[in-house]
Amino acid sequence: QVQFVESGGGWVQPGGSLRLSCAASGSIFSFYPMGWYRQAPGKQRELIAVITSGGTTTYADSVKGRFTISRENTKKVAYLQMNSLKPEDTAVYYCNVPSGSDWRFGWGQGTQVTVSS
Repeated sequence: QVQFVESGGGWVQPGGSLRLSCAASGSIFSFYPMGWYRQAPGKQRELIAVITSGGTTTYADSVKGRFTISRENTKKVAYLQMNSLKPEDTAVYYCNVPSGSDWRFGWGQGTQVTVSS
């Protein structure tokens, strides 16, 4: 079983930046792809960024060019660098292991990101 602890959220003005962190438990972190998800009020949770165990990245169109996912396998941490933030990026952000259109493990508490002036 793998557990996740997300951190780094907060309030930021439009155009600002934040860096989120996802600390994972478990000894086989490096073998899994990692994904960042977000859930805005009244909306379904969506997958926005994925990094494979080999470092290949993919992004949802809504964040492409603004967000960067990365990972440090030795520390068992995944990151999400978010630049040029918009009010529509306001959501609770979570990490997990993508599994097709589903996810593999239980959810952490998430970290709130609020973008407003």
